[in-house]
Amino acid sequence: MAGDGLKSEISFIGSLLSSAIAACFAELCTIPLDTAKVRLQLQRKASTADTIGGAKYRGMLGTIVTIAREEGLSALWKGIIPGLHRQCVYGGLRIGLYEPVKVFFAGDNFMGDISLLTKILAALTTGALAIMVANPTDLVKVRLQAEGKLPPGVPRRYSGALNAYSTIIRQEGLEALWTGIGPNIARNAIINAAELASYDQVKQTILKIPGFTDSVFTHLLAGLVAGFFAVCIGSPVDVVKSRMMGDSTYKSTVDCFIKTLKNDGPLAFYKGFIPNFGRLGSWNVIMFLALEQVKKFFAR
Repeated sequence: MAGDGLKSEISFIGSLLSSAIAACFAELCTIPLDTAKVRLQLQRKASTADTIGGAKYRGMLGTIVTIAREEGLSALWKGIIPGLHRQCVYGGLRIGLYEPVKVFFAGDNFMGDISLLTKILAALTTGALAIMVANPTDLVKVRLQAEGKLPPGVPRRYSGALNAYSTIIRQEGLEALWTGIGPNIARNAIINAAELASYDQVKQTILKIPGFTDSVFTHLLAGLVAGFFAVCIGSPVDVVKSRMMGDSTYKSTVDCFIKTLKNDGPLAFYKGFIPNFGRLGSWNVIMFLALEQVKKFFAR
């Protein structure tokens, strides 16, 4: 992130490219945690008949081990292709547009520290705009991650990312690619604000402490704080988004919210919290560390 009141030395295209590269690198490193998170979020509360065996997935590590044992290690990277599609588009736009939008909201001639409120508004804006474009990639990623091991003779719904796009359009219509767009806009705008604004603010605060410099340790600390805020604030809407995208029977966002609350209780909205924090916390640390380095390559 550029310092407040200072023009970035990186071009607009360079900012978009460095953001996309950093986001894709973080996605590659953390996709197994994301797959575990999605499986936990989609897992319904066990019915009376199922209580003997209990829930299939238990905890982040337990879910990862179960998936690897039953479906193979490659299953942990299900959805990586649309995941990379998503990060190229969504990651590139939401992160790459943040600085210019923040400067626009503050005013070109603004001097001094940009307020936290302005940073939050800028991140909310770029998060919402980016996911409007990238929602189809998010949908396909969740659909592929949601598929578990099927019994012999039962074909998979999708053979891959491109097949998933075409199958969804053919069977459900083009508009189906924007299923869950409501909670997805809310989730990604909120999480984007929690990530980018908190990273920006924490980094700015740390750099004012004597002895701290714009170093890897500063980026690491700010990235962890950003990931924690993102999970705490965005987990409920993230669960609703995953359930809507993984199950097309929900009529609306409200319908999904009510049924989840009624059938699984309020704690269901924080189902998968630990893997979600493990995923978003590590994702933010890796992404911001990579972003700070990649931006140096594109700097003028």
